[in-house]
Amino acid sequence: MIPKKFAPALFSLILSGLMSFLVSGISTFRVSGLTSEFTGLWFGAWLAAWLVAFPLVFVLAPLVKKTVEWLTTSSD
Repeated sequence: MIPKKFAPALFSLILSGLMSFLVSGISTFRVSGLTSEFTGLWFGAWLAAWLVAFPLVFVLAPLVKKTVEWLTTSSD
């Protein structure tokens, strides 16, 4: 198991990986269609997107969490 102190990094890694995978797939499909090059193009686009998305999610997630807490109220 992974120690709890690495939870924010693991969260950022998984979330950024999944989101960049899906968004790059949709974008690649819209541009190239389902051609024989699709998988290679998608992988390249996803890897480039993930390299940007991971550090951004890692840095921005705490700020977004605080913003959501500020914008919402408890229903007590």
